[in-house]
Amino acid sequence: MGIPRPFSVSKPVVLQLGRFVLPLHRPLVVGIVNVTPDSFSDGGRFFDERVACQHAQRLLEEGADILDIGGESSRPGATRITAQEELRRVMPIVEKFAAGTVPVSVDTCKPEVMARVLVAGASMINDITALRAPGALEAVAASQAAVCLMHMQGEPGNMQKQPVYDDVVKEVLAFLGQRIDAATAAGIPASRIVADPGFGFGKTVEHNLALLRRLREFGRLGVPVYVGLSRKSMLQRLTGRGTAERLAGSLALAMVAMQNGARLVRTHDVAATRDALAVLQATGDGAP
Repeated sequence: MGIPRPFSVSKPVVLQLGRFVLPLHRPLVVGIVNVTPDSFSDGGRFFDERVACQHAQRLLEEGADILDIGGESSRPGATRITAQEELRRVMPIVEKFAAGTVPVSVDTCKPEVMARVLVAGASMINDITALRAPGALEAVAASQAAVCLMHMQGEPGNMQKQPVYDDVVKEVLAFLGQRIDAATAAGIPASRIVADPGFGFGKTVEHNLALLRRLREFGRLGVPVYVGLSRKSMLQRLTGRGTAERLAGSLALAMVAMQNGARLVRTHDVAATRDALAVLQATGDGAP
């Protein structure tokens, strides 16, 4: 797989998300709200609408720059749900928080869900399939929302069944470059796009570590780099810790990612991540 175009070496200084413009002088912390019964790390804890809203409010109080709301699990082996069920789960949370002072992102790959939540005020779409579903590019382009384009080999149901690459960094870079081109051609400016290498999505631990070590290469895409490393299963291999005991490992991964150029960090643990980021910045590291 070749690189489809020359990469930009410019460094974006702001991210546009609907009515919000967020500066990127420091990494942005994205708080996770899983409104699902089966997510890998907190499945079922926030499935109740009232509890999910309380959790979202807590993340805001802890300093989340963006709330990312997901109604469908993308854990390895996950099964799909209907758009109607996904909307039933996420819409009450979107409607409650979209008019607030912090952007709301919705983690979905369904164009019909994208269209509905964007009308309801969501400021960002986080799509693990990088807007490849028919109508997805058009749904985001018709709005002023930002989008996260993520790389995934396979799909959640089979992505961790022996993923193989010749050069994982080169192949993921090429894919993301192609999807950025598709998005800009559809009318989504680069100022509204972020790119996610997709840690744990069709990658072995060795693939994840290679991506992390060479993360600065993703700056060539010319858009902010977004990472999701919180509580990932690679920490089981690296530390031997179960899901509930992965805070320290998650913070370490986040710090390495930020030192290597990540501008958005998606996390279950907003307060701890903000504290670690403050320490990192105090040393003069973590700069774009």
